[in-house]
Parts: sequence; C-alpha cells; structure tokens
Amino acid sequence: MPSAFTRRRFLGGSLALTATGLLAACGRGSTPGASGSGAWSFTDDVGATARLDGMPTRVAGLNDAIASLWNYGVTPVASFGYTALDDDVNFAGKDLGKVKQVGRTYGEIDIDALAAAQPQLIVAHAYPVDGEGTIDKEKPLYGFKDLKQQETIASIAPIVAIAMTGTARDVVARTTELASAVGVTGQTLDKHKKDYDAAADRLRAATASGVSAMAIAAYPSDGVHIAKAPDDPALRSYTELGLEYPDPGGDGYYWRQVSWENIGDYRTDVVLYSIRDGLDAEELRKQPTFAKLPAAESGQLYPWEFSSMDYVAQARTLNQLAENLEKARKVT
Repeated sequence: MPSAFTRRRFLGGSLALTATGLLAACGRGSTPGASGSGAWSFTDDVGATARLDGMPTRVAGLNDAIASLWNYGVTPVASFGYTALDDDVNFAGKDLGKVKQVGRTYGEIDIDALAAAQPQLIVAHAYPVDGEGTIDKEKPLYGFKDLKQQETIASIAPIVAIAMTGTARDVVARTTELASAVGVTGQTLDKHKKDYDAAADRLRAATASGVSAMAIAAYPSDGVHIAKAPDDPALRSYTELGLEYPDPGGDGYYWRQVSWENIGDYRTDVVLYSIRDGLDAEELRKQPTFAKLPAAESGQLYPWEFSSMDYVAQARTLNQLAENLEKARKVT
C-alpha cells in the first residue's frame, strides 16, 4: 500500500537555467513548442537534465506534481495519477475542463492521448526505497507502471522528477525552483510563501498544548498502517513545528502495520486518517478495538490530507491541522 502516501526528502538535484534573464519575460502561450529566445534546462532530483530550445509552456504529468504548478498559475495540459482529478482534494475549485486526463488509475496511461496533448515537459515524483532517502534508478518514477512505459513517455517530452524525501519545507522549496524555471514570478512565489509561513506559525502555536497524534491508513482485512513521521515529509514537518508524534516502531520503511487486535497498544490524543484511501472516521469507529482508543472515544479523529508540495496546498493543510489541534485536548 503505501507508496500513495509516501513523501520524501530533497535528494539534492540542482537547478540549471541558461538565459535566466529571459524567463520572466516568457509567457505561458498555448501553442506547441517551447517559447523563449534562449535554451532552457533543468536538472532534476535523479540527476537527469531536461533540455529544450526555450522555456516550456505546455506541462503535463503526475497529479501530485502538476497540482503544485497549477497552484502557482501554470495550468497543465494533461494529467495522470492515482485517481481522477475530480476525486483529488488538490484540484478542488479548479476548471478541470482545461486538462486532458490521460490516466485515472495508477500506471494506466493513455500514451496516444498524452502525445496528442503535445506537452513540452512532463513532471513526476521520485520516491526513496528506504529511510536513508535512496532512490533506486532501476525502478520507474512514481506514476509509471514500469521503465518501458516511462521510456516511451519520455520520447514524447522530457521528464523531470522531484524527490519526495526529507521535510516538506525542503520539497516545497525544490518544487518552487521548478515553478520558477517554468516562468512563475518571484512576486507570486513570495506572496504564497508568506501565507505558508503564517500557517506554520499557527501550527507551531497549536502544538504547544502537547497533544499527540498518529497518522494512519486502515483497511478491514489488513489492519492499521501507522505512518512513520521521519519517512513522510509532511509529517516530519509537523514534528519540526512541535507536534508530538510517537514512533510506532518496527523495522519496515514508512509504515508500521498493526492488527486490529493490537491497535489498542497505540494510544494518541489525536488520530489522522487518510482521506485518499482506507477507512474514514465513521468506519473506524465501527471497529470494536479501534473505537476504544482515547482519540476515538473523545471524537478526535481528523482527516489526513495528502496535499501537493507547494506553498498554497501546504498552507491550507497546516491551517486545517492547526484548527483541529486547537480544539483537541489531552486524553492520554
């Protein structure tokens, strides 16, 4: 399960821009072909460098990645991912008619439809295989079924990947570099960063109560998967802002799988449940052992939103979490 929720730390890819002075002047036209009068390049987090004759104006890619660019004003031409855009909270309020959805199930991408959208750049994410942030280059980037599919899609347009490693602030900063590279102005980014910083301050104040939390994805026949904060950039950022998040233990990466019979051993004041997959709050309370947890008995079950890694989405999520923690109380 699981890779759908994993977020990771920036591995240290570098941004390489030629003719940077031209970027601000290049608009986001709708005609095929990269715009601008100078060469453009971007080195991603797996060490691959995308090169074009000019700044790309037609961007497609993984839902989670294009959501960030769209929040900064870059409307994608095509999308693929874990689910349809209509079912993804990251696209709420967006005009989805502007985007060709070429994949609504993980790994199933209509390559002909993607090619017809004429993207100049395709964006994706890279996930590590362990807690050290190791990216296995022998495996496809997140969103692609296999390397063969990825290579076929790379023949349509170059692919750049942002590594989901470390803390959310690192990943957001890296995504911001990509946004800047495709023409988002510093003024726009600075405005959204102020909102993000204000939301972080609010969450920091909310965590001062000492309320503890754990984030889970639970399934009737598979028990409860408890996320490990150090392995998830968003959760890690919450702990850096003061959230008490007990280590669930276990040797596995990212998740600690716990049976329904043993979930009573994991007691926190608040439980964050995944809204992308798994049981919701009402369904969790129908599980007899889970219903006896302090967080369940006190009604402190709150959504765990898989938000895109940008200032806009992260500010929204930080504010929502802060609001929930502000009304929560110690029950353990």
